[in-house]
This record gives sequence, C-alpha cells and structure tokens, in this order.
Amino acid sequence: MSSPTWQKSSYSGSSNACVEVRAADVGVELRESDEGAVALRTTRTAFDAFLRAARAGEFDHLVIAP
Repeated sequence: MSSPTWQKSSYSGSSNACVEVRAADVGVELRESDEGAVALRTTRTAFDAFLRAARAGEFDHLVIAP
C-alpha cells in the first residue's frame, strides 16, 4: 500500500526545512524537504523502533538547546 503524499511533523509549522515521511510498498521513506530527490528507505519495523526510541528520549543528547 503506497501513499504518494509526503507528511511532515506539525512541529515544523510553515517551515520547509524539515524531514518528511511517507508509507511505501517496501516500507517507509524519509527525505529532507529541501532535498526532495534524495530519499532514505527503511522497513516499517525499523522505523517503528526509531520512533519508539525518539519518544523515550534516547536521542535527546543529540539536540542542541536554543
């Protein structure tokens, strides 16, 4: 089941400098909105694991505070 529509986080607001994601027949695709020709493809299982880790704060040490 492919979803041709790219989605971005609501946290991005009106900014076009964000990561977009869409469902694809082969899994999940991600891209930077300003580099639309380049996409990363991963499995739904791997993407689910990434989202769970992000929600749990496992990557918080990589964020630069404003």
